[in-house]
Amino acid sequence: MRATVTAHKDYTISKIDDRVYGAFLEHLGRAIYTGIYEPDHPTADADGMRGDVAKLVKDLNIPMVRYPGGNFVSAYNWEDGIGPREDRPVRLDLAWHTSESNAVGIHEFAAWCETVNTQMMLAVNLGSRGLDQARNFLEYVNGPTGSYWGDLRKKNGRADPWDVKLWCLGNEMDGPWQVGHKTADEYGHLANETAKAMRLFDRSLELVVCGSSNSDMKTYPEWERVVLEHTYESVDHISLHMYFQNRAKDTANYLALNHKLDNYIETIASTIRYVKSKKRSKRDVHISFDEWNVWYHSNEQDRKILEGRDGWPHAPHLLEDIYNFEDVLQVGCILNTFIRRSDVVKLACIAQLVNVIAPIMTDPKGAAWRQTIYYPYYFASIFGRGTALNLKVNSPGYDADVADNVPYIDISAVHDEEAGSLSFFAVNRHATETIEVELDLQGFNPSQVIDHQVMTHASLVAVNTAANPNAVAPAKGTGAVIGDGKVTLKLPPYSYQMLRIKA
Repeated sequence: MRATVTAHKDYTISKIDDRVYGAFLEHLGRAIYTGIYEPDHPTADADGMRGDVAKLVKDLNIPMVRYPGGNFVSAYNWEDGIGPREDRPVRLDLAWHTSESNAVGIHEFAAWCETVNTQMMLAVNLGSRGLDQARNFLEYVNGPTGSYWGDLRKKNGRADPWDVKLWCLGNEMDGPWQVGHKTADEYGHLANETAKAMRLFDRSLELVVCGSSNSDMKTYPEWERVVLEHTYESVDHISLHMYFQNRAKDTANYLALNHKLDNYIETIASTIRYVKSKKRSKRDVHISFDEWNVWYHSNEQDRKILEGRDGWPHAPHLLEDIYNFEDVLQVGCILNTFIRRSDVVKLACIAQLVNVIAPIMTDPKGAAWRQTIYYPYYFASIFGRGTALNLKVNSPGYDADVADNVPYIDISAVHDEEAGSLSFFAVNRHATETIEVELDLQGFNPSQVIDHQVMTHASLVAVNTAANPNAVAPAKGTGAVIGDGKVTLKLPPYSYQMLRIKA
């Protein structure tokens, strides 16, 4: 089986915003406690943060991390997480039916972000709270000393403002499950007034308004239209969320789901264009896809806690999906979609980063290891920075539930002009056929293979564990041949590849 891919130097989509490779940490399960923070761990630093986890996070070169939620933020009092730890209250978290010690708050999270070389993306509570507390949180984080909140921050150990520029106006406010759920009109009005107040403090902020929690919501996409008509002139991004599932154990349909993702993005992109035209605006609003990942493996085991049958445990095992090789292919397809839609998707956050539906897992007082999906995320984050190319792909395909003629080859390409390199990220969705791919690189001068990494496995359900952390891992690829401005390579059945070419 053969496929051809044409890449032309002048046929580009957009410069990729590095922040499309962001991540997310919520006070949920073990994401924070025994995830990034575990004072008794052998690798813990002076702040109680796990050094082994910090190393794995730093290797990903994550540009930003969204915090503190998520559903958690919609009933969160940020003031609970400041001041001496011994004075901080234990609260009951309604979102996940657990208890929150508040041992980690904004100071600890900010210090951790500095340790792992990332920026903060902070969310304000527009569920149980509103404009005034959002303004106070902003002033505490970014305000000068000599004011009440700046002086309180200094008293708590930080004189200089953190100068966080990226702020989320609540979380999933379209969802009936959300504490403080609102209609689109109610939320749109509140978000706009909150945005106006925050911009009176700092006009250079980037603000993210809530879009749909998923594309199956009954209010989608009318929610986006109404919310944007309230907020278009006061926000920069609208958030979308999507989680991917294979409950039917149907790999072909599972691996086609990024076509649903692409349609989701295009629908909201067209809604943005509609509102922009209606308002005769010169401003552009982009998409922040600030929650995405595979999430279904752990649903049954979580039911007892989420239904409240286990009391109010602190940092229980919740949403701990154990990812397999099949999920590698899915995550590769998702990231390819974000690269191909980099004209409208400027921010994105894998949800989440540690333990909770995450690429990194830990054992309390024990090991930290890479889950299978760590690798496609790593390759895209490290080598997917530059300009996305508009590829012409000719590939055999198949019909799936979400789309017809889904190409067996899912591929994206990024040109890093400064490095003089082309990076290709490719997934073969075919169960049994190796596909020979010819890359026609027009306007480039391909000279050598810089790097070639391949992920395959005999079992789609193979996983990584603390005992066997490298069961599913990339291996050095071979067989990529350069000649006459073209590159040929073979993609085995159900495989992921990253190929970098000097060009």
